[in-house]
Amino acid sequence: MSVITIFSGVFCEKEPVIQKVLEKTGYKLFTDNDIAAEAGRLSGISENKIKSAFSAKTSVFNKFTHEKERAAAWLRLAAASLFSQDNLLIEGFAVQLIPSDISHALRICLIADMKSRISSAVRELKLSEKEAAALIHRQDEDMAMWVNTLYRLRDPWDASLYDMVIPTDKTGPDKIVGLIEENLHSEVIRPTDASKKAALDFVLAANVEVALAKEGHSAGVAARDGSVTLTINKHILMLSRLEEDLKSVAVKVPGVGSVETRVGKGYHQADIYRKYDFEMPSKVLLVDDEREFVQTLSERLYMREMGSAAVYDGESALDMVREDEPEVMILDLKMPGIDGIEVLRKVKQSHPEIEVIILTGHGSEADREVCMKLGAFAYLQKPADINLLSETLKKANEKIRQKRL
Repeated sequence: MSVITIFSGVFCEKEPVIQKVLEKTGYKLFTDNDIAAEAGRLSGISENKIKSAFSAKTSVFNKFTHEKERAAAWLRLAAASLFSQDNLLIEGFAVQLIPSDISHALRICLIADMKSRISSAVRELKLSEKEAAALIHRQDEDMAMWVNTLYRLRDPWDASLYDMVIPTDKTGPDKIVGLIEENLHSEVIRPTDASKKAALDFVLAANVEVALAKEGHSAGVAARDGSVTLTINKHILMLSRLEEDLKSVAVKVPGVGSVETRVGKGYHQADIYRKYDFEMPSKVLLVDDEREFVQTLSERLYMREMGSAAVYDGESALDMVREDEPEVMILDLKMPGIDGIEVLRKVKQSHPEIEVIILTGHGSEADREVCMKLGAFAYLQKPADINLLSETLKKANEKIRQKRL
């Protein structure tokens, strides 16, 4: 049977449409929450981190960890696995992962003009018009970023992505459902041998992408009849070496007959590709008010394949912990505003899994005792030998990894 997919702006009356479609067709509904839960089950990654792939906001650590790309890979595999079932209605961000050559998927976009959406938000959530507009714009930004990441299109409602773009402020739910039913029974949407094969290719491509993600790589993947094409969209210093690395991973995936690589439109970007090394710390937050010291330390860690971000006061450090969840923190004690001991105390209360290394030039033995009692992983004095600091970071990272096993 055909599949229905619905991508909708917020406050575009999708709920009554979906409910009526389900009643009329008897289809089974899968939402982003369902697909993210399955992706989390398959990967061992938390559901919230999986769903962060849908957010326009990208972690400052992502260029080191590829977390967003890895989440998308697992989401793609979870979505691909659905095509072994019949009578599906899939709605949400994940529908954009479904390849266009799966022609038995009827792609619906529901959207309304901004005035209508703001009115709905005001009525449903008791917001002011200004608050409603801000909420809608934030969620539209997430959708726009998601579609741009996948298709390099800035408009998430671009008609080229859908079989039907339906204005819900001008078309009632019953009429919309009638249009969907009419098109669902069209010969164009019926499953064919070609579209069924495309669904199998989708599964193979998703498995290859996950295999690459497990090895710390990120690349575009397409499959056809067992032939896999890997697209590199970053500037690479040693392209041929990376190509061989990617091929060596992909060719081991069951069902892959051949692998070729090519460079994509993003190949000449300024940023340099870095494979994510799971055994090296790549989410290190540096907290110190000495800017030149922090910048130099960040560069020296990067040379040792460790990814870091920097803030220069305690309040910013706590904000970063809430927003980006670093895994290891290198923390100075003497800073303006909130001092390092207070930052350590609050971090260990709210995120005890974060390992904190104290690195200070002004501490005392009493400070060291307090920090270790509060849960610091280590207490080092400036100027710390970079090799000693690197080894301490690796040990902290290993402790984190062992907790996850």
